[in-house]
Amino acid sequence: MARDGVPVGPELAAEVAAFAAGGPVNVTRRCAELGVSRTMFYKYVTRFRERGVQGFFPDSRRPRRSPTKLAPALEDVLVTLRKEEAQAGWDYGADAVLMRLEERPQLWPAGLALPSRATVNRVFDSRGQLDRVPQRRPRPTPRRFERGLVNELWQYDGFDCLLADHTLASVLHLSDDCSRTDVGLRAARSENGQDVWEAFCVAVAEYGLPGGVLTDNGSAFSTKHSGSTNKFEARLTALGIQTITSRVSHPQTCGKNERAHQRVRKFLARRPPAKNLDELQDQLDEYRHGYNNRRNLVLGKLTPHQRFALGPFAGPDEHRQIHTHLTRHIVSARGTVGVDKTLVGVGRAHATKTATVFRRGDHVTIFIDDKLARDLILDRRRHYQPQDR
Repeated sequence: MARDGVPVGPELAAEVAAFAAGGPVNVTRRCAELGVSRTMFYKYVTRFRERGVQGFFPDSRRPRRSPTKLAPALEDVLVTLRKEEAQAGWDYGADAVLMRLEERPQLWPAGLALPSRATVNRVFDSRGQLDRVPQRRPRPTPRRFERGLVNELWQYDGFDCLLADHTLASVLHLSDDCSRTDVGLRAARSENGQDVWEAFCVAVAEYGLPGGVLTDNGSAFSTKHSGSTNKFEARLTALGIQTITSRVSHPQTCGKNERAHQRVRKFLARRPPAKNLDELQDQLDEYRHGYNNRRNLVLGKLTPHQRFALGPFAGPDEHRQIHTHLTRHIVSARGTVGVDKTLVGVGRAHATKTATVFRRGDHVTIFIDDKLARDLILDRRRHYQPQDR
């Protein structure tokens, strides 16, 4: 099909070639028989004499110049940034590259607007940086949901990680549903009750108590599906925290945490396998600091920590955060624990044992030997808080 919409059939091509070679052709009669104008006939004669057989093919529709096309040097900047992000183990799509470019304006000519997302993807495609995948049936746009308050809900789950000696370790991962902050990442020998609780306590000490915790049905997190309550659930209930579990074989409920696992795995895959749990913990700390301080498109280009700080926070006062103090004490020989310049009685039977103390304002909750020992509101008029009779 020619550019003007007239097909160049074999009869017309033969007559044009014969005429161009000086053969006897009755142009008027042959044009009438072929259904083309004399103007069209002579146009193809000219094209045939200039280009040969290529003159019968339509011209390219590509513009002779593309004012919006990026210069090769600018394309190199985009591709280099993409490779740097990929090598470091971070997201390296068009959106991520554009945000990194905003953070490093010295890489882009002053006064020149940044390219659009579509332009960046075209550059990656032309440079062979995009992986081709089979076209899939369009899916409806998923409905994104999130809690409206910071610390209203934490998602908690774990995943396996292979160490350098091919032994299997676990990574326990806590995420805030509203701000998408990674509030906890802990390297553990397995997904066991003690480490699950310890990771939660460390996160609480830094970010405060959540209003609820969403987990899957792993035995260290929940035993609701078997009709019982495990230690982790009992402790959360004692702290006034709502426990929520996903439906069995339905990981979409914990989708934010599952997506967070992918990012951590990608980051760890770009580094040598850790030799032990301490080295793995160092890598996780590096990731968590980097992720929580990197801008996120979903958060309006805020970092997770910036979004966390904006609040509002879940709790008795939704407009400010009541910080939770988490400490551990050895119970004295008299059966008391020191809490904020007061002595709280827990019983002589617990002498020399380790107590885990949560204090939020004057509300104090004490655990000893995986059991709730005291839950009280401090009476500031008394130095000693006796046990309930």
